[in-house]
Amino acid sequence: MLNNTRKGIMLMVLTTIIFAIQDGISRHLAGQYGAITVVMLRYWFFAAFVIAISASRPGGVRRIARTSQPFLQIFRGVLLVAEICVAITAFVMLGLVEAHAVFASYPLIVAALSGPVLGESVGWRRWLAIFVGMIGVFVLLNPGEKMFSPAILLGILAAVMFALYSLLTRYAARKDSAETSFFWTGVSGAVAITIIGVFFWTPLDQSDWGWMAALCVGGALGHYTLIKAYEAAEASTIQPFAYFQLLFASTIGVLIFADILETRLLIGGAIIVSAGLFALFREKRKKT
Repeated sequence: MLNNTRKGIMLMVLTTIIFAIQDGISRHLAGQYGAITVVMLRYWFFAAFVIAISASRPGGVRRIARTSQPFLQIFRGVLLVAEICVAITAFVMLGLVEAHAVFASYPLIVAALSGPVLGESVGWRRWLAIFVGMIGVFVLLNPGEKMFSPAILLGILAAVMFALYSLLTRYAARKDSAETSFFWTGVSGAVAITIIGVFFWTPLDQSDWGWMAALCVGGALGHYTLIKAYEAAEASTIQPFAYFQLLFASTIGVLIFADILETRLLIGGAIIVSAGLFALFREKRKKT
């Protein structure tokens, strides 16, 4: 039941810690083996996890997988696995600090696209937050230096893809349960990445299988704590705490990978996060 806000917040923060650690491991492995190989192995475990979870529920896999919108669910799954490949590549090329600072703009993109995708009305206050957030993106990107570099464009593309995935997940929720969407996310993503990944397979060194195992287990654990967070409290209440992933991932980037925490990243990131939090606050006010 949605009646334990404190528990929901703690679980969301725990989820961001797990995902931040995952991002660090993904950057380490993808730097040696490529994003596609890493994501394919991760998704094999993810698919096995969601199938096992679905099989344990009343009605089993057949009930959980039943949907009236299979093409939408498949597209969601393919979009997410593609976004993860793009994001991990951005981690390698940009570093965790800058990549996450750019990615933090996705709630603003969600707000901007919620009108054309979901038919929601976007008031002037949320448009103002979007405009301010885009100013933060420009500050972060330092126009004139490397604003349109391939690495920066990958970070922006990942944010846009994840925003679209989030909106399509909301759209799918009008007819399907969270369990059904979760099932299709894992299975369709695993099938899609395998079809492509077999052509890019790079064998892992024995010493890196431990990191790969940690990545797979962490992914399953992170999704589990995220589900429990949404079960404990309203999404609009705990969603702002997802920004903690920016803090934790940046800390890992600085301490482990020697990423540079430049002033423009701090200022731009602060503007983006502030605008994103305001947009989330307005969305919550609109629903209450």
